[in-house]
Amino acid sequence: MEFQQLLERIVQDSITHAKWLNTLSFMENAGARKISKCEHPVSVTLIQLKHAAEEHRHAYYLKKQIGKIDPELCTTYETDELLAPIATRQYLHSLDVKACRYLQTAFNLNKEELKYAAYLFVTYAIEVRADELYPVYQDILTKESSKIMVKSIILEEEGHLEEMINQLNEFSAEWKLHAEKILTIEKELHDLWINAIAEEVSQLDYA
Repeated sequence: MEFQQLLERIVQDSITHAKWLNTLSFMENAGARKISKCEHPVSVTLIQLKHAAEEHRHAYYLKKQIGKIDPELCTTYETDELLAPIATRQYLHSLDVKACRYLQTAFNLNKEELKYAAYLFVTYAIEVRADELYPVYQDILTKESSKIMVKSIILEEEGHLEEMINQLNEFSAEWKLHAEKILTIEKELHDLWINAIAEEVSQLDYA
């Protein structure tokens, strides 16, 4: 099942749609927490603080959208309130671990430098993915005349991507070469995540 078909199927069922929004909210929240963990104790940049704040706001915004379906649904990030919970929880963590392993070998960094490099490259990969995912989702929501919208997230994620590219240019002249490696890692993990969601959704009985 291709991604667009998967999302079209997800939005047809209220509970599944609520879980999808909750899953996205979980991811945004996990991303925000990872950005905060990567902060230098004293040299944290304004952009890094801005990113963490905006990712947290995205998590909150997506959670609030669930209320347009049913305020009683998906009030926590418990396993039964997420789609493909195991793959969802592993996705960002695995990306972080694998990216750190690669970056340590490529740049030979100390602990604080590695944290910052991981923030740059992992966030870049996630923003590239968000730039693909959210517009497809919004198109489907528009087509379905849904009350749910993610347009504001799309605009901010585009801004994030631009900011990450600026920071990566300062970090290394050869950043694109290394970013390609991280994007390859991310694609493998993303495919596992989407396949796990597709498998779960295909087992649901749609009327």
